[in-house]
Amino acid sequence: MAGRRTDTRDRIQRVALELFSERGYDKTTLQEVAERLDITRPALYYHFRTKEDILVSVMEVLVTSVEELIAWARAQPATAEARLEILRRVADLLEDQWRPLMRFAQVNHGVMGDLPMGARMQESVVTMLSVLAVPGAAPVRQFEARLAVFAVILASVPTIFGMDEIPEDERTAVALEVAAKLISDR
Repeated sequence: MAGRRTDTRDRIQRVALELFSERGYDKTTLQEVAERLDITRPALYYHFRTKEDILVSVMEVLVTSVEELIAWARAQPATAEARLEILRRVADLLEDQWRPLMRFAQVNHGVMGDLPMGARMQESVVTMLSVLAVPGAAPVRQFEARLAVFAVILASVPTIFGMDEIPEDERTAVALEVAAKLISDR
């Protein structure tokens, strides 16, 4: 039974983010979320009482996954192979979990910043951007390390840079190639 409840929560989160991205957070109602899911409002309320509850739950999953990635990355040796694996894991998480939230953030700029969880999320993303930076390295190398992570993240929000004509899997491969060049040992 717990697996079924989790599946329903995951579906609600996914569909709500889709609607928030399509219509905007403020313009989307819980009734519309329930209708898109073909469930009743009471069934939706069983899992989430408000739109904010849905959004915060998604953000909590994202923050936890970022924090886990940061902890794993910090435990890795400072090798070129490890840095590439960190970038691949960032890309995998974007593919798996983060993409819907990134699209939501693109359309709903201020909403996440208004939530207490938004500050924690922003802090974890900023920390993730610096995970490849080597302390004491030249400022240019530190900047390149941050840009490498950012390049992989940008592949998930292609409309910002007019790259939406490139298929998603190709965009990710291109982003990883660019990121690898930025962190390569020269």
